[in-house]
Amino acid sequence: MGRVVNPDGVRNQIEGGAVQAASWTLKERVRFDRRRVTSADWESYPILRFSEVPGVDVALLGRPDEPSVGAGEAAQGPTAAAIGNGLAAALGVRVRDLPLTPDRIVAAIDA
Repeated sequence: MGRVVNPDGVRNQIEGGAVQAASWTLKERVRFDRRRVTSADWESYPILRFSEVPGVDVALLGRPDEPSVGAGEAAQGPTAAAIGNGLAAALGVRVRDLPLTPDRIVAAIDA
């Protein structure tokens, strides 16, 4: 990530990205019918609730000889991969579609 200018800000960006990616991976899904989006409000569009947010411990490994770059998206890809790989390691099956809902997990086990 280069030189870390604002460590607290970088930690917050990475933590927020990890939480958002966990929500995408486990819950978030836009629903449609034949004509329109049907998940048009927060009641019908699932996201992680505060009570479901995992703890995130961020360790900064700055490279002071490199220029500073953005850190906001750094956690998003690895978070989804870690959750999916953890599920596969625990259950011995891969779920290939997101979000990783209980129905999709059971279907993968039963396949």
